[in-house]
Amino acid sequence: VQLQASGGGLVQAGDSLRVSCAASGGTLSGYGMGWFRQAPGKEREFVARIDWSYGSTYYTNSVKGRFTISRDNAKNTVYLQMSGLKPEDTAVYYCAASTRRTIDFRDYDYWGQGTQVTVSS
Repeated sequence: VQLQASGGGLVQAGDSLRVSCAASGGTLSGYGMGWFRQAPGKEREFVARIDWSYGSTYYTNSVKGRFTISRDNAKNTVYLQMSGLKPEDTAVYYCAASTRRTIDFRDYDYWGQGTQVTVSS
């Protein structure tokens, strides 16, 4: 399975942005999907995940109420809708797939190439 992340860009604080992750070469059936981000000089951190079976979602505290993860199984695509963006949300955003219910990036099997999100103050 290949994952392709897209939709990043430069926005101002308070703006909204949606990033997408499309799968090719296979199906996301059975995979939980996660979004992670990595800012310069920092470790990769978990942002959100959505389960395959019931679509249960989980968020890191810093994005709760501002970000929404969703998936379209028919399109093999996962989305991360971000609103109320802050400069501290600036990072490269990565999507990833795992058969395990986990927020540890080391447990994810497939990764997209990342898309840059920059939030100016």
